[in-house]
Amino acid sequence: MNLADLAHPAEEVAPKLLGAVLTHEAPEGTVSITITETEAYSGAADPASHAYRGRTPRNAVMFGPAGHLYVYRSHGLHWCANIVTGTDGIASAVLVRAGRIIEGEDLARKRRGGMAESSRLARGPGNFCQALGITAEHNGAHLLAGASVTLSEGEPVPAALIRVGPRVGVSKAHDWQHRFHLAGDPTVSAYRLSPRAKPSAGA
Repeated sequence: MNLADLAHPAEEVAPKLLGAVLTHEAPEGTVSITITETEAYSGAADPASHAYRGRTPRNAVMFGPAGHLYVYRSHGLHWCANIVTGTDGIASAVLVRAGRIIEGEDLARKRRGGMAESSRLARGPGNFCQALGITAEHNGAHLLAGASVTLSEGEPVPAALIRVGPRVGVSKAHDWQHRFHLAGDPTVSAYRLSPRAKPSAGA
């Protein structure tokens, strides 16, 4: 995985990140997770994006450059991790929604409170970050520069295994086909329509 792979709009990069690996080397150990589900978010043209109304201190990392990690708190409860994509100065990022742990499962399970079922350890964006040990301190981390959190290529994913659908749990532009996941993978989160969702026009 290199900068050229990420220097495209989020909706183009999101399916290509399936099968890629996020790794966090922490003092207590290393956890690596293969990405199995993503969602694309752009900027001013995307009502569901944090960058829809422009740059703020919270979303500044989302405006680039590509290859950095944008971490935010969801509903005051969970950290969520996004891989910044596209052109520097134009907001674009891919939310990592779920993954399959390939290294450090015992540590991930400990972080998740001792959950027994392996497929659920990193299912959902908040659980993914908890299992990987990602918090606010990793916001802005350069994933391609040998920091403690890195992004690398995994096993190639056949196009026939990639499914596309509407985004999960957002009330605006929820019906945009910007969610990508691996067909039949037990780590992928269940689709959930926001009770506040309304039909929208868009990509």
